[in-house]
Amino acid sequence: MSSLLVFPGQGAQQPGMLQRLPRETLIEASDVLGEDVLLLDATEALQSTRAVQLCLLIAGVAAARQLSMTPDYVAGLSIGAYPAAVVAGALSFSDALQLVSLRGELMQRAYPQGYGMTAIIGLDLTTVEGLLAQVHNTDSPVYLANINADNQVVIAGSDGAMKAVAELARSRGAGLAKRLAVSVPSHCPLLEAPAQTLAEAFAKVSLQTPKIGYLSGSRARPVTRVEALCDDLAFNMCRVVDWRGTVQSAYERGVRLQIELPPGAVLTGLARRVFEQGTVIAFDGARLDTLQALLREEGSRQS
Repeated sequence: MSSLLVFPGQGAQQPGMLQRLPRETLIEASDVLGEDVLLLDATEALQSTRAVQLCLLIAGVAAARQLSMTPDYVAGLSIGAYPAAVVAGALSFSDALQLVSLRGELMQRAYPQGYGMTAIIGLDLTTVEGLLAQVHNTDSPVYLANINADNQVVIAGSDGAMKAVAELARSRGAGLAKRLAVSVPSHCPLLEAPAQTLAEAFAKVSLQTPKIGYLSGSRARPVTRVEALCDDLAFNMCRVVDWRGTVQSAYERGVRLQIELPPGAVLTGLARRVFEQGTVIAFDGARLDTLQALLREEGSRQS
């Protein structure tokens, strides 16, 4: 049996999410960025894509350090791939902070307004793809962005196109079609140019082979080679997220404990649909000693 730490993506952010984290990690991040990171999680500050992504990186790394135990696998949804890579020992925290700061700026600059993401719950993938084909055009683009579960997908594109798809989805019986707290059209071809610029920045960074299993959220399988990891991190902003496949892949590899790092518990809810056996739990709301005991128990079952 194995353990998996998962790290959420944009949309999971919460005002004040950094305030209760260990000071050491916050001071380290502030020193690297040259700014007080505790100012990034204010409600107004979180309107910025850069602030959101930095907060999610810092929160994930800080909480994983609190666990002080090594899992068998890590995986992250979108920006969550960066704290996952740090915890896997493949990317330094300092480099991750610089890259994520640039990543957020590039994405925000590319689409400052008029675009975003919408979750559709209650329809299967084939049906949603048909709706996208009806609406998408050059002037009003909309794409598949995330496959989160069998009946939950996320689309990305222009406001008007997403609204049209949402209305069609409701007419087909969707239980929910909700705009997400994401101000850029992630995980679709609209972000290919910013991804290419980010890839150029990666050329100046030294990555290492992951010391533990790193599961790609877009490929839904382990990535071990440094070149492939660099590609995965730089270009995940413009590739469809297959989170359903990623969790299924972890389960098939023997994972029976998933812990979701802060903030929130969205990925915990999604994993329950895959984990027929085992435990899925969120860091938020759980006792630290309970989480450490669960990790120890999974580790002892392997020995």
